[in-house]
Amino acid sequence: MTSFGFGRELVERAEGAYLWQRDGRRILDLTGGVGVLNHGHNHPRILDVRRRFAERRSMEVHKTYFSPYLAALSHNLAQVLPGDLTMSFLPNSGAEAVEGAVKLAYKYHRGRRGTVLRADSSFHGKLLGSGGLTGQSHYPFPTIPGIDTFRYGDLDSVRAAVRRHPDDVYAILIEPFSASTLRSCSEEFLRGLRELCTRHQIVLVFDEIYTGWGKTGTLFYFMRYPDLVPDVLTTSKSFGGGKSSISAFVARESIYRRAYDNLNDAVLQSTSTTYYGFGEECATALEAINIAVEDDYPARARHLEAVLAPGLRRLAEQHPDAISEVTGAGALWGVFLDGGPRLLDLLAKVAPVGMARDPQFKTKVVTCAVVNALYQDHDIYSYYTLNGRNPLVLAPSLVTDPADVERAIDALDQTLHQGLGRLTIRFVKEKVSSLW
Repeated sequence: MTSFGFGRELVERAEGAYLWQRDGRRILDLTGGVGVLNHGHNHPRILDVRRRFAERRSMEVHKTYFSPYLAALSHNLAQVLPGDLTMSFLPNSGAEAVEGAVKLAYKYHRGRRGTVLRADSSFHGKLLGSGGLTGQSHYPFPTIPGIDTFRYGDLDSVRAAVRRHPDDVYAILIEPFSASTLRSCSEEFLRGLRELCTRHQIVLVFDEIYTGWGKTGTLFYFMRYPDLVPDVLTTSKSFGGGKSSISAFVARESIYRRAYDNLNDAVLQSTSTTYYGFGEECATALEAINIAVEDDYPARARHLEAVLAPGLRRLAEQHPDAISEVTGAGALWGVFLDGGPRLLDLLAKVAPVGMARDPQFKTKVVTCAVVNALYQDHDIYSYYTLNGRNPLVLAPSLVTDPADVERAIDALDQTLHQGLGRLTIRFVKEKVSSLW
């Protein structure tokens, strides 16, 4: 991605859905900060709460003093989440939240079970533990033991994995909506998974690090299905309002207390992150939740979907040789591009070894060519996922004006009218000339 102009240019300021470069150029940011910017850039209420915190000279972090910010944030999380998801732990990153959730599940079973299941197309982070739990990993780093895999969205595959490890599965980890592949689990699958985990006393973990706080049209994706509650939920990214480096895993009280509610074990989780309870981060997340609830971010996502869904599907009908599929929910949509000139087949043969071996090489180049044209010709900043089938992603912040999204769809239409072949040749020429 840094081979594009936006990998080399400096941004002077950012506000809402827009970036202003030093040369005065205004860019519509449709990346949504890759999940971080539901609130847009520099939301005034987020800036204000951080300013007030600094002006009061409030205490930041101390592991033995009571933190009213941590307590309030944990309380508010419990208020907005369903069922008995009431016990929170607040580390700094999504990967830490995932590892904390899996660690909790292992401790819940007191080490008597040794298998954790994850989907084949999962993305849960890049630390040693979370990297092993990520189905898109490409390098055999050491990781936690006992990881097995099932097919995403396939309940029979999950059942088969459980049968392979009778009475030994301590956790199942799933993204109800996979932001890296733009695939989602059906209600039937999620409810079947819940029933399976309840029957076998397996801790069910929903990873909504990207999709939380309204992005897909409900506060969390799983909440579109009444009375469906996981044992643990992970969140990060927009949880921090675009400013705070904070994450959480929130567990059902019975799960958390069985694992850690005694004097010997109480600190087993709390020692895993230095900045747990960081005051300004908690205060920021508190305000981020307030904004998402008071300004009804799920409804804002649905309003954007009312533009994105029909607009992108119309483009798929108008450009059948370029677009093979459109999928998404709320303000998170993927456009799967297919085609491109035969030149790419030759280019793949002479490309560096790592690129030549990539089965998605052609798709990536074609998609990059469209990303490049949107940026160069229309001042629109988009991206493509590095996992799965590498779709072009339109994921506007939830403060984006629907009219701006309509303009982006028109720009994509104009771009595709040029033909993927012409776009790709232009892109390749630009990249080759930049090397000289």
